[in-house]
Amino acid sequence: MRFLDFEKPIAELEGKIEELRQLSSTKELNIASEINKLQGKAQKMLAKIYSSLTPWQKVLVARHEDRPQFLDYLQAMSPDFEFLAGDRLFADDQALLGGIGHFNERPVVILGQQKGDDTESRIKHNFGMAMPEGYRKAKRLIELADKFRLPVISFINTSGAYPGLESEARGQSQSIASCILACVRADVPIISIVIGEGGSGGAVAIATANRVLMLEHSVYSVISPEGCASILWKTAAANEVAAVAQKLTAQDLLQLGVIDKIIEEPLGGAHRDKHLTIKNVIETIHVELSALEHRDCLSFRDDRARKFTQMGGVDSL
Repeated sequence: MRFLDFEKPIAELEGKIEELRQLSSTKELNIASEINKLQGKAQKMLAKIYSSLTPWQKVLVARHEDRPQFLDYLQAMSPDFEFLAGDRLFADDQALLGGIGHFNERPVVILGQQKGDDTESRIKHNFGMAMPEGYRKAKRLIELADKFRLPVISFINTSGAYPGLESEARGQSQSIASCILACVRADVPIISIVIGEGGSGGAVAIATANRVLMLEHSVYSVISPEGCASILWKTAAANEVAAVAQKLTAQDLLQLGVIDKIIEEPLGGAHRDKHLTIKNVIETIHVELSALEHRDCLSFRDDRARKFTQMGGVDSL
């Protein structure tokens, strides 16, 4: 277990528990009661800490390298998934993946941003920061879903679209805008889940959905706290202040009407129990998709238009 800075008291207790376990196994001592006592104390401490996380601490949890990533969810929800590669213009982006598979025996298009979980895979997936060809690929798959009447499920986990010179040279902003427009125009149900960090237009590009869900300790904002702090406070050291001002937590965004539902995480964050987290997310997607497909109201396209145009509205006095 890799502990965050604010989890140091828990790390110390976990260390003591591990020492006792080693002592018990090597010297045939029965110290189960002491271990149980420390485990109970650690659980209470964990519950207390995670019940009052600051926005910046939630950012750290959302970025935890052991959180389940897109490919973890994909493997569990669609074992027969077929990746579709390339934007038919330049290349195949590995930060934004997608294709077709079955979810609960229903054909669907699934998209997601993959950050990677070790040095090699992070370089391969460019830390989840897609290039223009990634968003053009996503646009192609969304239009494919619309043509064949397939629901779209997207997983958000990126600090933002890649901001390098080569991205700008190949039309990064235009590719993001085109992807958003494809989401707006598609008359099929779209469900998006923020599973870690949702940053800027790189996240919105595949999150213009009928239902936007967030894991309990994920974050979603127009810019990272560090970026916001360096612009407004002229120093990245003001990241904690910026995180508060940005209202980037799932709880803040639900209250503001930006997202539709919060998916509960295991005590201590998704990284402490990946299997339970994945199970909770998949079950929630099933419920939300079933509700969308069996409703009798506006078209999916009109529903999204109404949803997003209402955001930020101010009642006249």
